[in-house]
Amino acid sequence: MKKKIALVTGGYTGESVISLKSAAVVERIIDREKYDVFKILIYPENWHYLTESGDELPVDLNDFSITLEGEKIKFDGVFNILHGAPGEDGKLAGYFDMIGLRYTTCDALTSAITMNKGYTKAIIQDIPKLFVARSLQLFENSDHTQKEVQTILNLPLFIKPNNGGSSIGMSKVKDWGDLNEALTKAFAEDSQVLVEEFVSGREFSIGMYKTSGTVKVLPATEIVSSKEFFDYEAKYSEGVTEEITPGRMNEEEKERVEKIAAQVYEKLNCKGAVRMDYFLEHESGKCFFIEINTVPGQTETSLISQQVKAIGMEVKDFYTELIEEMLK
Repeated sequence: MKKKIALVTGGYTGESVISLKSAAVVERIIDREKYDVFKILIYPENWHYLTESGDELPVDLNDFSITLEGEKIKFDGVFNILHGAPGEDGKLAGYFDMIGLRYTTCDALTSAITMNKGYTKAIIQDIPKLFVARSLQLFENSDHTQKEVQTILNLPLFIKPNNGGSSIGMSKVKDWGDLNEALTKAFAEDSQVLVEEFVSGREFSIGMYKTSGTVKVLPATEIVSSKEFFDYEAKYSEGVTEEITPGRMNEEEKERVEKIAAQVYEKLNCKGAVRMDYFLEHESGKCFFIEINTVPGQTETSLISQQVKAIGMEVKDFYTELIEEMLK
């Protein structure tokens, strides 16, 4: 008998647009011979299943079930593709834990921690051969905090919402006169902001997932942007960024990064597919951690999809591995 899988998408943030695009791809590619798939859209005060005729069937939050044509449908597991809140920050995972429903992504604690860039860096910074840029975590934009930034850190700086995704609210500051505007922009997205010193290097993103108890590290993608940094436009606009998979690394760099990536996955107790962004510093070749994404995009051109194809694997089979690992 086919397993019933809820494909969860939507969300409470601006990332919901990307989540819907990812869900459309997963819905089309997932192995329908193995799974019956029900796309569940989650919005504030509106969790529902959309029927083929366009009717919205409410989700029973007591057990995350729906009633379709008089039949109560309970799910064997959840394929979570909801970027941002509440699918990536631990809230949805905590709810699923309470009702005993399995899901493809990290647990509530890991999701909450990794959504916070500052806390994540504090946990992984002692991994051998992994480096983190000097940074400050701010909780307000004031004259005092701006003076603190100017005293402790050196230009140029990256300013980013501490809990955000898709590079929304992110800025690069090369002049102290632009600091207030950048902080204001970031604080409009989050109550915490991370200010980091700029690392001059080649940017990469590497996916990994666990299957049969082993962390499988995929080939890294090199990000070559025509913009100064990999912001929202660079990520989601055609022609702005060149993505090279596998990325251009020598054998030593490749082996070192893959070992680091697996250790990051284990150290953070990740589950399912995650993606780590990093720099290889120009002068030294050191690997600098940027951030980790625990619900990476699954659009046709997403980095994870590129990396799966680079090892000669069908994306459909990749989804099957994620689901089967969840159902164990």
